Amino acid sequence: MTCRIARLESRALIRVAGPDARPFLHNLLTQDVETLSDGELRFGALLSPPGRLLFDLFLIGEADGVLLDVAADRREALLQRLSMYRLRAQIAVEADERPVFASWPDAADGFAADPRAPGLGGRRYGGEVSLNAAETDWQTHRLAVGVPDPAADAPADKTYPIEANFDLLNGIDFQKGCFVGQETTSRMKRRGSIKNRMLPLVFDGPPPPFGAEVLNGDLRAGEVLSGLDGAAMALLRLDRLDGPLTVDGRPVSVRRPGWLSD
Repeated sequence: MTCRIARLESRALIRVAGPDARPFLHNLLTQDVETLSDGELRFGALLSPPGRLLFDLFLIGEADGVLLDVAADRREALLQRLSMYRLRAQIAVEADERPVFASWPDAADGFAADPRAPGLGGRRYGGEVSLNAAETDWQTHRLAVGVPDPAADAPADKTYPIEANFDLLNGIDFQKGCFVGQETTSRMKRRGSIKNRMLPLVFDGPPPPFGAEVLNGDLRAGEVLSGLDGAAMALLRLDRLDGPLTVDGRPVSVRRPGWLSD
């Protein structure tokens, strides 16, 4: 099968370089950065101190630093946040203007495998790439695999990373020790107090508006997040998924992806 390749205009890059780059990021992010090898791609996040999701990001190891793949419209905010945490660390933090590419359903030659779930494909940063798809095609594929886009589905400082399935998508290393927001995140996982998760909905026609209420009979079961024709992500109560669900009077169904073990 020929891989489809698209440029992701919704993503942008930050480069963190210098002798303290890895320990600096390791102490902040949900992902282990100190063991990140050159060319390896990992998924993670920067949380608020109370443990809510601020920035989703990919990390790729480089010889003298780490490249961060972030939402383009949040890059400046993340640059400011990293500068605030910098203190005396010997690092340089700057925007990197290389483009971001995705390939699917497999990682094309020269692409690093997407670490979140099988079937997502791969990502590449910079270089000459022949495109044969648009970003909307990639978003359709991502929804088919059932993986949220935290930048679109989780307003900053409103959602816990476990609600966005970071614990199931290799986005949190619970063995690495401290990171910003670690206490709340670890407690939620340890106690099993996970009441809501992002899951894909399928339906006929255009997507409901962001924030539209999902009902199980007369009971609120969650809310619709971002979507395309026929499918959308939703934040749903796990105890209210049995039975017919509706949004604005339209029937919808939850499609549990194969990688979802919880």
